[in-house]
Amino acid sequence: MEQKNILPLIKEENWLTDFAEDVFQRYQRYRDALKGIENEYGSILEFARAHEYYGINFDSFRNGWVYREWAPAAYNLFLMGDFNSWDRYSHPLKKNHRGDWEIFLPYDEFKNRIVHGSKFKVHVEAKNGALDRIPAYMRRVVQDEASHDFAGQLWAPEKQFVWTDYNFDPRENNQQPLIYECHIGMAQEKEGVGTYMEFAENILPRIKKAGYNTIQLMAIMEHPYYGSFGYHVSNFFSPTSRFGTPEELKYLINKAHILGISVIMDLVHSHAVKNVNEGLNEFDGTDHQYFHPGERGYHEGWDSKLFDYGKKEVKHFLLSNIRYWMEEFHFDGFRWDGVTSILYLHHGHVTFDDPKKYFGEGVDWDAVIYLQLANKLIHDFSSQALSIAEEVSGIPGLCRRHQDGGIGFDFRLGMGIPDFWIKTLKHKPDEHWDMFEMWHELTNRPKKERTIAYAESHDQALVGDKSIAFWLMDKEMYSSMSKLQNSLVVDRGVALHKMIRLITISLGGEGYLNFIGNEFGHPEWVDFPREGNDWSYQYARRQWSLVDTDHLRYHELNEWDIAMIALVNKYKVCAASHANQLFLEAEKKIIVFERADLIFVFSFNISESFFGFEIKVPHHGEYRIILNSDEKLFGGFERIEDSSSFFTDEEKTIKIYLPNRTAMVLKKMN
Repeated sequence: MEQKNILPLIKEENWLTDFAEDVFQRYQRYRDALKGIENEYGSILEFARAHEYYGINFDSFRNGWVYREWAPAAYNLFLMGDFNSWDRYSHPLKKNHRGDWEIFLPYDEFKNRIVHGSKFKVHVEAKNGALDRIPAYMRRVVQDEASHDFAGQLWAPEKQFVWTDYNFDPRENNQQPLIYECHIGMAQEKEGVGTYMEFAENILPRIKKAGYNTIQLMAIMEHPYYGSFGYHVSNFFSPTSRFGTPEELKYLINKAHILGISVIMDLVHSHAVKNVNEGLNEFDGTDHQYFHPGERGYHEGWDSKLFDYGKKEVKHFLLSNIRYWMEEFHFDGFRWDGVTSILYLHHGHVTFDDPKKYFGEGVDWDAVIYLQLANKLIHDFSSQALSIAEEVSGIPGLCRRHQDGGIGFDFRLGMGIPDFWIKTLKHKPDEHWDMFEMWHELTNRPKKERTIAYAESHDQALVGDKSIAFWLMDKEMYSSMSKLQNSLVVDRGVALHKMIRLITISLGGEGYLNFIGNEFGHPEWVDFPREGNDWSYQYARRQWSLVDTDHLRYHELNEWDIAMIALVNKYKVCAASHANQLFLEAEKKIIVFERADLIFVFSFNISESFFGFEIKVPHHGEYRIILNSDEKLFGGFERIEDSSSFFTDEEKTIKIYLPNRTAMVLKKMN
């Protein structure tokens, strides 16, 4: 192909040379789609304003409320609510010149009947019958405590929320996002659902003290089943009312910004709940309005519906959804759920053992274009926004600019890392841990595509599996976590918990993620209230009293995490270039590397300590320990003298004492 059509991604990744045309065509399809939007709407930002047209909005020019809905195959639509005593037929919608359903309700006539808090539904007559539905663009949805029925609610308080975060600048956070992933409802210690306000007052100060610079909020979009962890979304424009009001969510985000913390949303555009009463499924009577028809529109593994990203109206809905959350709630970006499932017709259920699988049969090109457009929108709206992909296939260019041949994300999640740790803990005794495999798993990533490393995911804390702490210490966590007790199991578990986290954050990526409570080894899995556990909240909470109790070893693990994050913040470890391996010894189970001008030393040896252990360092001079996992403060045994200085010899070698199951970080002092 012509040299001018060879994009930077191909020039920099030799293994993709045979796919230069495929990458170029991927870019060209995006350019054509963007051009079509710009020709019709002026810009993608203007295109992403569907929520200002659809749904219930106040028209100040006409002085009244306008409700519009896209439902092409429906026979009739009727607006109903407490404003008309829930009469299903008194207020019909008519099709306007665009083919959308519409009704206008003059303010003078309805000013005492349509007010802040008024509830609505839309009665839809269609091929699937006559059903009461929630408007697709509804911005607040509430559930009746007695009937458990959901309804839309007009949210138009007289006193608008006043933002005070205008001085917040996320750019420094974005250099190396240190992400604290959290679920508002389960963030409190009480056995019940936590609120936005409780999170703002009780949890944000903890996150600030811990040193994390970004929070990732799960389960924000409304979902009918609490136990879905927020991944079966029904109402995409509605912040869930379980946790409080929209103003209270804004208060949380505003406070986070004042504390210097970025806020990103766990965005679920990969699928939608299949529920007909609460969600989008069969809204106009067909199975293919928002979703693909038939089998292609259903995800068996998730029991949910799959969007048809090729439809203009679906792109209109989803892209407007992105703008809405950024504009209305000041979110600083998104962690995209299920990107692999979005990208491929097979949803990633294949082995990616051939580059052809990234460009050939099985790729949903409409979905690829949608993700490219979405990233264009995000970064056009805010050049400081973050876009992070949960993607496991390793598709090339995922986190490269469009003009380089990429899809436009800023970061990808290093999903292989937590899988590696769990497989290692499940299947290998300590003496069989493979240092070469560990190095490979933590460093195997494209040099020009940034990765968020994490040691364990929230999935690994869900019922049916165990967190890393649970795999390491199991039942001993219930009986032997006091500092006043001796337990070899806990000693091993605490030592490895610290080491796993430090080597992951320092070696595994350009950012880091931790799930709420895992930093101090929260002892239990996450299990939301359900029939099988008698609707208990026992395991859908975080027991902060454990970490606040000084004589428990959870406190020591938390102190380690604070020190580790502080070091990464101070020396910009994740923002530094990839690590340089200095020493790796498979038999001794030792790994040494340099990153951010620091020397990281790990001994996973189960029993042997090494006196006068030699490390060849990059520069002559004096080195000192600045972080040491064997400190008593962190639950160690104080076998290392932190105040010692280590001087290089003529060969640029230092000699240190390296006990078993320890990690330390050294810095050149002059």
